[in-house]
Amino acid sequence: MISPSLTSSAREHALALARKHGWNATSFQTLREGFSYFFHSGGYVAYFDTGRAWVAAGAPICSPDALQQTTEAFVSAARSAGRRVVFFAVEPRLLEENAELLSSFPIGKQPIWDPSTWPLTLKAHRSLREQLRRARAKGVTIAQETDLAPYSSQIRTLVERWLATRSMPKMGFLVAVDDLLESPEAVHFVAFRAERIVGMGAAIPVPGRKGLFVEHLIRDVDAPNGTIELLIDTIFSWARQHELAWVTLGLAPLVGPVPKPLALARQRLRWLYDFEGLAYFKAKLRPDHWAPLYLAFPRTQGPVVSVIDALRAFAAGSFLSFFARLLSRGHPLMLRALALLLVPWTLLLASASAETWFHGHVSVKWAWVAFDTLILVALFRLARAPRLRLARALAYAVSLDALLTPLEAALWNLRAPRSPIELLIILVACLAPPFAAFVLFGTADRLRTLEYRPS
Repeated sequence: MISPSLTSSAREHALALARKHGWNATSFQTLREGFSYFFHSGGYVAYFDTGRAWVAAGAPICSPDALQQTTEAFVSAARSAGRRVVFFAVEPRLLEENAELLSSFPIGKQPIWDPSTWPLTLKAHRSLREQLRRARAKGVTIAQETDLAPYSSQIRTLVERWLATRSMPKMGFLVAVDDLLESPEAVHFVAFRAERIVGMGAAIPVPGRKGLFVEHLIRDVDAPNGTIELLIDTIFSWARQHELAWVTLGLAPLVGPVPKPLALARQRLRWLYDFEGLAYFKAKLRPDHWAPLYLAFPRTQGPVVSVIDALRAFAAGSFLSFFARLLSRGHPLMLRALALLLVPWTLLLASASAETWFHGHVSVKWAWVAFDTLILVALFRLARAPRLRLARALAYAVSLDALLTPLEAALWNLRAPRSPIELLIILVACLAPPFAAFVLFGTADRLRTLEYRPS
């Protein structure tokens, strides 16, 4: 049975099955908005429909005996619906049960702790204890909160400010934070400093392992050093007190022996996502061991298209929307790229004929040259030292350019016949300013979020 939306009956059924068969770390993540459900043989598969593929959030949630049958039925249903199939972040258990059906490759590792040994880990590593001491010395305290409603406004501000520090725009699927306050059966820990929330941790149960998945660790940009470590210490201590045997912080993507294209992506995309930094942070917490996680797909399906399908799920189905949000974050590389593109453009303006392009107005030509030079210098400065006022000033200045350039083109450049190259130059002149304004207004919005100081 396929349930395309999270109706109350489907939710209750999925929740009961997750409590009974939730062996995957992601089991309770699948109970949130955005997933569709395939129920079969006393279990279910939670998946995101990209329009071209069903991307499953982990392995089927069912009894071990039904794992092969449920996987085969899900793949068959997807094919009947004209969809490809991808299983994201699965463990060897699924692959062993479906060796003839599925192909796979590693996409990273997840660190595993036995919380009963956490006190020994702390005792053996002074650096961890020092981080806890720093946070406590700055007045950070951690409290488990069963009712987050009184703090909803502060938590939303915390999440917004945390997201504003990320190079990557907000994503969906298994890394969504929009429904942080509505996570079924999650345990929440809040970091306070002088009655202000400076951090938060959210953990969900993994009942099939008598365990816990710490899925979110969020800190404010102004939180003291050691805040995250203090949250982790509190969560691990809570797990030990409740006699849990297994705790993970989730996937460290592209860590360990991954296919060469993914290893290359790990190196080339570090400006966008600090894969090695995340792995280093998790490693310094001294996990007991690391477990590999895989991307799995039918053997009749190619690995490249399977990776693209998985990425489209995290992009909430639309690469275009994702890239637009990425551009609007104003990453220093993007700002430098805009500045560098202005160099040849400004030189072209300086060498252009005022008679041909500016209706004989030499002063207008040189005014535009001076204007673009100032914008160029300001972009480099903004990339080096982001400031809200500068970002706003640049956004408004470039918006003025976006209004004046088409007007000049209509009055001076399009009344006479033009060659294809000249028309291309006019098109670039008209489209570049609104594109830059889009990037700069997004940059200003992100900086506004970062500079806001909640009371």
